[in-house]
Amino acid sequence: MTQSSVHGEGTRPGTVRRARGGGNAGGAGTGGQGTPGGGNGRRPGRRRAGRRHRALRWSATTLAVLILGTAGAGYLYYEHLNGNIEKGERSSGDSKAHKAEPNAAGQTPLNILLVGSDSRASDANVSLGGGRNHRDNPPLGDVQMLIHLAADRKSAAVVSIPRDTRVDIPECTDPDSGEKYPATNTIVNESLGRGGAGCTLATWENLTGVYIDHWMTIDFAGVVSMADAVGGVEVCVNQNVWDRPLPGVPGGSGLKMEAGRKKVQGEQALEWLRTRHAWGSDLLRARAQHMYMNSMIRTLKGQNVFTDTGRLMDLAEAATKSLTVSEEIGTVKKLYDLGMQLKTVPTDRITMTTMPTVQDSQNANHLLPAGDDAERMWAMLRDDVSFDDKGAKGGGKETGTGTGTGEDAGKDGGQGSGEKPSEDSAAPDSEIGVTVQNATRSATLGPVGGRAGAVAQALVQKGFGKATKDTSAALSEERTVVRYPSAELAGDALRVAEALGIPASAVRKSADVSGITLVVGADWRSGTSYPEQKTPEAGDLPDNSDAINGSDTGKCMDVYKPYRW
Repeated sequence: MTQSSVHGEGTRPGTVRRARGGGNAGGAGTGGQGTPGGGNGRRPGRRRAGRRHRALRWSATTLAVLILGTAGAGYLYYEHLNGNIEKGERSSGDSKAHKAEPNAAGQTPLNILLVGSDSRASDANVSLGGGRNHRDNPPLGDVQMLIHLAADRKSAAVVSIPRDTRVDIPECTDPDSGEKYPATNTIVNESLGRGGAGCTLATWENLTGVYIDHWMTIDFAGVVSMADAVGGVEVCVNQNVWDRPLPGVPGGSGLKMEAGRKKVQGEQALEWLRTRHAWGSDLLRARAQHMYMNSMIRTLKGQNVFTDTGRLMDLAEAATKSLTVSEEIGTVKKLYDLGMQLKTVPTDRITMTTMPTVQDSQNANHLLPAGDDAERMWAMLRDDVSFDDKGAKGGGKETGTGTGTGEDAGKDGGQGSGEKPSEDSAAPDSEIGVTVQNATRSATLGPVGGRAGAVAQALVQKGFGKATKDTSAALSEERTVVRYPSAELAGDALRVAEALGIPASAVRKSADVSGITLVVGADWRSGTSYPEQKTPEAGDLPDNSDAINGSDTGKCMDVYKPYRW
């Protein structure tokens, strides 16, 4: 309607009405000029109305240009930020982890792997990290943290694995060069150089059984720019600290600060995160990193950056230039949406931890996952049990996500299959073929001989006459699982699990098997009935997990005596 009336006004300026009772065009014109005698007395009003319409037209046009110009600039800036983001393949290794099934509300947990790279591939990283003669070396993932956001988005957990922890690294393929790396058993920080962050992700999935949705990596220069963009992060030491080379102990981050609380940013923030000798161990370095992250989260929550355009742009530039991310979150919008999900978690429902470890008997400088304690932590993540006890009471899971029946990640990215096997669809026990594999070797324990044969014989005695053992070398699987290749065998697989007391959540579709395969894991080292598993409770973390709550502002680092001044 507005367009029509404006258009009508625009077609009439040369038209002259003859006034009733005489007058001519000139008189009308004179009257139109404001002469009191001539023509229709309403004409001056119409003229004024015409001028008002023309003014509105010009205003609307100007406003439209401004809006379009601003929108264009905004679009160009958005595209600029998108162009800053480097992306990579989500998983480049052989993994069997499967995505959790949605809870009753349709929600699923979100798991993000954060990797700090020691890459010296750029001049900026060489100047910050030293090691000019190591510039061409494969990068090491010296900082590795798994961020777990609960399905209901009411709590979050962060777990670090110390860089010198020896684990199984699966076969990986470098997504850029196509080079294949065979499976190996070595310290976890080497996984980054054996196929990129996608190999580190697969390594974590196999170790924990937790499906990881995304990864992010950041290097030395990125840490500095992010710390500057945030405006500094408060840290605390109980004594004066100077992390420097000492006789017989080379290296050191260079961190030098007096006792007490201080905001660190730029290079000093990087020094804090890299310090190890002055704290006394790699485990204590993880604690210092957790304290920094908690403080940064509190800092960001206390700043209303969305009302400060300059600050917001600085943060956006720093974040998009600093991070390399898995390709499925490689846009500004997706990273923003991810940040908004993390923002919803209250600070006092964030728990920072380190995987429990023991010393490696093969190398005193290395660590191993601490058996049952490490497995308890992974079980809590798999079952979406909060690391704190501040949520809904009643024990166990707050969200009821569970792991359900899903598909393995090996060929299809680990998405849930949506199939619910039913015993009703199972063939008679005597007609179900089952292959039993021994996968009882774990990160800390060797394999138990004869397990495949013992469990296969138990199945035969229960009426599964076609059960046989796999005679190949013992594998490694933390949890027992029953795999089946296609939908028509789902019921048979569930029947096998039920006969041995294996939970239905351990029955999974997999493209890696040709028939029903029972993999006896490290959690079933004896007996012919699957041992009852303890259901983890909220807050039931191992004592050696070094848990720190996100709202705890009273933490300070003790300095190892040789590095005090």
